[in-house]
Amino acid sequence: MAKLQPVRGTHDIIGDQARRFRFIHQTFQDIALRFGHQEISTPIFEFTEVFNRTLGETSDVVSKEMYSFEDRGGESLTLRPEYTAGIARAFISNGLQQSLPCKFFGFGPMFRYERPQKGRMRQFHQLDVEILGVAEPQADIEVLALGVTLLTELGLMDEVTLEINSLGDSESRNAYRDALVSYFTAHKDRLSPDSQARLVKNPLRILDSKDGGDRELVTDAPRISDYYNASSKEFFDAVLSGLAALGIDYTLNQRLVRGLDYYSHTAFEFTTTRLGAQGTLLAGGRYDGLIEKMGGPPTAGIGWAAGIWRS
Repeated sequence: MAKLQPVRGTHDIIGDQARRFRFIHQTFQDIALRFGHQEISTPIFEFTEVFNRTLGETSDVVSKEMYSFEDRGGESLTLRPEYTAGIARAFISNGLQQSLPCKFFGFGPMFRYERPQKGRMRQFHQLDVEILGVAEPQADIEVLALGVTLLTELGLMDEVTLEINSLGDSESRNAYRDALVSYFTAHKDRLSPDSQARLVKNPLRILDSKDGGDRELVTDAPRISDYYNASSKEFFDAVLSGLAALGIDYTLNQRLVRGLDYYSHTAFEFTTTRLGAQGTLLAGGRYDGLIEKMGGPPTAGIGWAAGIWRS
């Protein structure tokens, strides 16, 4: 008889590890409640369209990593690969636009089919924070402060760097996209096959490429700060000023992007060297166009997620 083992990329959580998980959950919950957030729990699976529409069919998550299946009724369902899309769906489904602003927190398992490695699992656990309905930079400052508070109380902040960037508003982002297309088109023959496809569909994602040749090209690529309009610069300056007022240190990283069209303004990652190449503990950004893209009313949003396995 074959020896029974957990599926590759999954783990049983027992004993000391279960106690550590509970401590992280409890610490996170206490901090989120202190910041005025309410708990939300969305289903572990959603209609596949929820993720296709929000993450984009060209994203690695949708094209390579989702656990999708057809149920007995012929519906295509997907185990959730991340939290934000489900929370946005819940916001629309439950008519919560009448309750803005909404401040949520949640935690639970996510699922992605990817090569298991240090800091990455196929079933992994995330902490998530979202603020919906606040278009001002104060929301960006608040979710960043919540992240710093969590990492500090977990004893991790001394080994973590906050990297931050701004994608600007849609006008600034579109101008930057055109500049990237022009630059990378001139070097198309040196791009990896994946990045050649991204050049047509989503050129900002080339900046995230791990291919060595792509990385060399990215070094000399246009910088987004050269394409900020006045309102984008004012918004980002307000975020940075707010962080300075709270004594939160940060590093500007102009190659830090979110490749999906609904992201705007602030993007950030809390990174560490403890996990090698997979060094991001907590990451997020502003997504003012997401809920409208899903068919809801125009609604500002910003949030982050953190993987417990990485903590």
